[in-house]
Amino acid sequence: MSTEPISNTAAMPGKYLTFRLGQEYYSLPVLKVREIMRLCPITAVPRMPSYLRGVINLRGKIVAVVDLRSRFQLPPQEDAERACIIVVQLAGGSKSVMGVIVDAVEDVSPFSAADIEPTPDFGPMLDTQFILGMAKSKGTVKAILDIDQVLLAEG
Repeated sequence: MSTEPISNTAAMPGKYLTFRLGQEYYSLPVLKVREIMRLCPITAVPRMPSYLRGVINLRGKIVAVVDLRSRFQLPPQEDAERACIIVVQLAGGSKSVMGVIVDAVEDVSPFSAADIEPTPDFGPMLDTQFILGMAKSKGTVKAILDIDQVLLAEG
């Protein structure tokens, strides 16, 4: 019996939307992105986790909005001028969408198989369930997120 951990589905070559939180860059598959919108008024929902900022009315549909800074336990920051909401499609149905607040959207980049590395082993104490892989692009490294895990996992 193998003692190696079962890894997440690996990131596949394709187009990825890159965004920034602080000084760090993250990417997610562009096929998961429904739209990108300016920050708008968000209605708070009582007794929700601190990272769940609230809900918005998106053309008649109520959509939950997650603050990725808070979700990733990054220090709070006033909503910057370039901050926006990325509305993403979740696994499990065409109607399942959520919004994520990011500091800035950077670009859409094609990542080839040669650009993508597996998630490094950070040891047993660190949880990497949110990361599908790491992409090398323009002299930087970008974490490729499993946005379903980011938004739906406990904790």
